[in-house]
Amino acid sequence: MKRPRHTAPGSRSLRGRTALVTGGGSGIGRACAEALADAGALVHIVDRDADGAASAAAATGGVSHTADLAEADAIGRLPADVDILVNNAGLQHVAAIEDFPPDRFELIQKVMLTAPFLLMRHCLPHMYAGGWGRIVNISSMHGLRASPFKSAYVAAKHGLEGLSKVAALEGAPHGVTSNCVNPGYVRTPLVEGQIAAQAAAHRIPPDEVVSDVLLDRSAIKRLIEPAEVAAVCLWLCGPDTGYITGSSLPVDGGWGAR
Repeated sequence: MKRPRHTAPGSRSLRGRTALVTGGGSGIGRACAEALADAGALVHIVDRDADGAASAAAATGGVSHTADLAEADAIGRLPADVDILVNNAGLQHVAAIEDFPPDRFELIQKVMLTAPFLLMRHCLPHMYAGGWGRIVNISSMHGLRASPFKSAYVAAKHGLEGLSKVAALEGAPHGVTSNCVNPGYVRTPLVEGQIAAQAAAHRIPPDEVVSDVLLDRSAIKRLIEPAEVAAVCLWLCGPDTGYITGSSLPVDGGWGAR
């Protein structure tokens, strides 16, 4: 196993810290894993895609874990002795409530709300014992706002916001912070996969989805890059943010200003 890469000049060091990132094989999760590794942390990368997890681990000098977070038993097989927990794994399904498959709704809650709860329960004793910890929940502007046809995703992200705040209150006496990062639409495989579904739901051509649907409420008319979200995650894990907890930090291009 490779050692984590050396801390980049001028960055805040996380040398000696251990992180666990879910959905770390691609997109935002991989960008977070890379940023944490660049700052000196040893990163455990969890993904359902074994190849993606292995590739990200090789690139960051981390450790890969293949796990389906919809299965509660999988949580107990992951490392518990981590200082930084990044809850990022997610999935999407676009449909009107009356057409939404109940089993799909339940799956999204398991992966995006129950799994973060179980991971916090799994990792917090180690953080409490060490008197330091960082929980970063990759939420969404859909944790603060709603959109039609996304009942499961919006419900899960709103639940994650509440869970994060409870973890912040309980963790404060132990030196553990918990915050949400709330991006708008990020250039990830998940968003790319939404374009066709949104086109069908709104009955418009796919090439109009990004400009007329995804970025309609954003003042900055471009998709967010995963590295931009990862930079906020890294900042929350640094030495200057110990007083920031229970917060939701929009990375939304002005969406929330409207």
